[in-house]
Amino acid sequence: MSDQEDAVDEDAKDAEDAEDTTEEDTDAEDYDDESSEGGVLSNYGIASTVLGLLSVGAIVLGALIWSAHRGEADERVYLTRVMKSAADWTDALINMNSGNIDASLRRLHEGTVGQLNTDFEAAVQPYRQVVEKLQTRSTGKIEAVAIEAVHHDLDTQPGSARPVVTTKLPPFASRTDSVMVVGTSVSENAVAGKPTTVHWNLRLDVSDVDGKLMISRLESIK
Repeated sequence: MSDQEDAVDEDAKDAEDAEDTTEEDTDAEDYDDESSEGGVLSNYGIASTVLGLLSVGAIVLGALIWSAHRGEADERVYLTRVMKSAADWTDALINMNSGNIDASLRRLHEGTVGQLNTDFEAAVQPYRQVVEKLQTRSTGKIEAVAIEAVHHDLDTQPGSARPVVTTKLPPFASRTDSVMVVGTSVSENAVAGKPTTVHWNLRLDVSDVDGKLMISRLESIK
C-alpha cells in the first residue's frame, strides 16, 4: 500500500473518531437535559403531594370542627328539653289545689320513673296533706330553671370541671340530668281567706328513657 493511501485511511479514521466524539457529546447533553427536566418534575411532584396532604388535613380539621359544633348544638337542644320537662312537671305540682288534686297527682305520677314512681305516694304525701288541710286555691309560676349537673357516668371523675352527682339510673334510662327549679305560688286559704306566698326550691332528676324525659327524683331544698 502506498503512503498516499495510508494517509487517506488515517484521515478517514480521524473523521470517524471525530463523529463518534460529537455523537457522545450530543448524547451527554441530551442526558443532562433530561436529568434537569426530571429534577424539575420531581420538585413539582413533591410540591403537589404536600399541597394535597395539606388540603386533606384542612378538610379533616373542618369536618372535626363542624362535628364538634353540631354536637354542642345538639347538647344545648337536649338540655333545653330537660329544663322544660322539669319546669312543666313542677308547674303541675305548685298549681295543685283542692279542686284538681286528683288530676294533678295522676299527671305527676305518669311523668315519673324509677324509685320516684314506685314511692310516688310517699314522696308527694306532704304536698297533698297541705292542700287537703288548707283547702287552698293556688296559682304558681316558675321563676328560674337551671341545669345543676350533667352525669352520664356514675363515678366521680378526677379533675372534673363540674360536680358529678352520683345516683342510680332508673331502669332503661340512658342518662340523667339534675335540674334546679325555683318557683312561687300564691295560696288562698279558703277558711282564713288570707293569701300565702309559698317559695319552691326543688331539685329534680330528669332521666331519658327511650327518648322520653321523665322525673326520677324529687327533692325539696331548704
